Amino acid sequence: MDIRELAISGAWEFTPKQHGDSRGVFLEAFKAPLLAEVIGHDLQLAQVNVSVSAAGTLRGIHFADVPPGQAKYVTCTAGAVLDVIVDIRVGSPTFGRHDAVLLDDVDRRAVYLSEGLGHAFCALADGSTVSYLCSTGYNPSAEHGVNPLDPALGIEWPTTARDGSPLTYELSAKDTAAPTLAEAADAGLLPDFDAVTAYLRARSDESEG
Repeated sequence: MDIRELAISGAWEFTPKQHGDSRGVFLEAFKAPLLAEVIGHDLQLAQVNVSVSAAGTLRGIHFADVPPGQAKYVTCTAGAVLDVIVDIRVGSPTFGRHDAVLLDDVDRRAVYLSEGLGHAFCALADGSTVSYLCSTGYNPSAEHGVNPLDPALGIEWPTTARDGSPLTYELSAKDTAAPTLAEAADAGLLPDFDAVTAYLRARSDESEG
């Protein structure tokens, strides 16, 4: 499996080796020891989520309070999505920046984002199916959002689907009403970079101990 660190610290791209023949394809989509080596501790799997989205569906930007936060290992098992990771950690050297990875059923990449980062994606095909391995379960009182269309973020969302047809974005009512990054910061909703770093360092120390 090839690993690439993304432009946002705490996020990585994983590209599996695929073995195909006339019967189909086999690959290792997730390897716990390899991920632990990269991130410095085991992924404590608490919940697996699956979403199925029509082309143009825009989900996010979602994040959770730290601690404990919610780390995610994300793959697209059918269709295609542009997956975007946003640095929403106040005080981070890359605060407000983002990186994007195409997740699809061709290269079958995955992304890992650690606690304290924001996550969103845009579906590029009908039936795009995304699987999320999550370090914590759903906790509505500790989960928040930032509007993915906030112009200050400068995210260049795709305008055409995988088949070349134009995309019309569709957001949930909750995501549509989500604050901008600046509004979320003013409201004290965003994670603090130093606090997140200290929390993850403690996790790594516990793993080594």
